[in-house]
Amino acid sequence: MRSDDWHLHLTEDVDDFLARAGEFLRSRPVLHTTPLSVTEKLRTQGTGGAQGPVLGRLERAGEIHATFHRFPSRGLFVTPLTPDQADTLAAHLVDLGYSLPYVSADHDTATAFAEAWQKRTGATPTPRVRLHLYRLGTLTPPEPFPAGRGRLLGERDHEHLMHWCREFAADVEEDVVIDAATWAGTRFAEKSYTFWETPDGTPVSMAGVNPTVGGQARIDPVYTPAHLRGRGYAAAVTVEVTRAALTAGAKEVVLYTNAANPTSNALYQRLGYVRVTDFAVYDFA
Repeated sequence: MRSDDWHLHLTEDVDDFLARAGEFLRSRPVLHTTPLSVTEKLRTQGTGGAQGPVLGRLERAGEIHATFHRFPSRGLFVTPLTPDQADTLAAHLVDLGYSLPYVSADHDTATAFAEAWQKRTGATPTPRVRLHLYRLGTLTPPEPFPAGRGRLLGERDHEHLMHWCREFAADVEEDVVIDAATWAGTRFAEKSYTFWETPDGTPVSMAGVNPTVGGQARIDPVYTPAHLRGRGYAAAVTVEVTRAALTAGAKEVVLYTNAANPTSNALYQRLGYVRVTDFAVYDFA
């Protein structure tokens, strides 16, 4: 394919982008969970005051083959590509004068793009993290189930929520400022959240879920403070938000895990989540 088969859209053109590429994204809602969530947020909420991303589609003879999005000063997220498609995208972005701090994609695509980017720019790719993508098979609640209940968060919980999101971000080494001024521009803002509370009403774990789009809902983040782990609270709140997503009409429920964390991977497998594929992030020096 030629590099001029790649077509770019600015954030204000998101409706046009979705008119052209939306059916492609919805055709594989599990694999395309991230671009579906990003474009839905742009469509419904804008960018929260921040500069929006550039959106791109790979189209030839009226057929969409791939899409990407790139936020200013942030990396590239791209749907699956062949090595040749990855090379033409790298060439196109270099011709446009773009710089990239990282690329995130399914493992094979990320690796192919990292190699193409290095060939064309000299930037050295360094693997940052490998992720597993899971989709729900048959939900299997844990036994015994911890005492307590799930509760949807309200406005009075916002300070507590931001505090736990800051702790979660630190745990996963995510470089983000989370406070009242920046909240709307973070990836945490568009989600609905549930606390798992002990019988006396003390919050002990939380889970967020993205809005359902294309028939899929993605759980993210799941967090339990370190001193409360190992008691089944993360499993309980994950089951709670999974059930809520299914009740709300989601046909697929998905989540990412760090491949290097055996505890979380074992937990979600016990709950009935099935591994679909791996994703990778490469930083560019």
